[in-house]
Amino acid sequence: MSDDPTKTKAEWRNKLTPKQYQVMRNKGTEHAFSGEYWDSKDIGVYVCAGCGTPLFNSEAKFDSGTGWPSFYDVVSSDNICTEEDRSLSMTRTEVLCASCDGHLGHLFPDGPAPTGLRYCINSAALMLDPEESDSGG
Repeated sequence: MSDDPTKTKAEWRNKLTPKQYQVMRNKGTEHAFSGEYWDSKDIGVYVCAGCGTPLFNSEAKFDSGTGWPSFYDVVSSDNICTEEDRSLSMTRTEVLCASCDGHLGHLFPDGPAPTGLRYCINSAALMLDPEESDSGG
């Protein structure tokens, strides 16, 4: 299911679109309100665009008003990892795919119940799998 995180830059460039590569491999971001999924109401599981690992169930998606897809929970805590991000003269929590080490977005403590978390994720780092709607939680 998952790709080897040790792929070369050339292999990642061949697999990902230029926007996906910028976001996932160079820790970039897309402009607010510009990504494919920021306002999507489609049902399914959002998987990593780099390797297909299930990340977020659409049932945990909410409108944060930020312009990026936002989720209050993950499919499995084993599928993501976090790191401290001190870029842009601030400290944030970066969210990465645990399988391919792709940058997904950031985690903030201002989400809704029941977790109080907001996973603010770039659409370019996601693909919606409508077939997986039964598998997450």
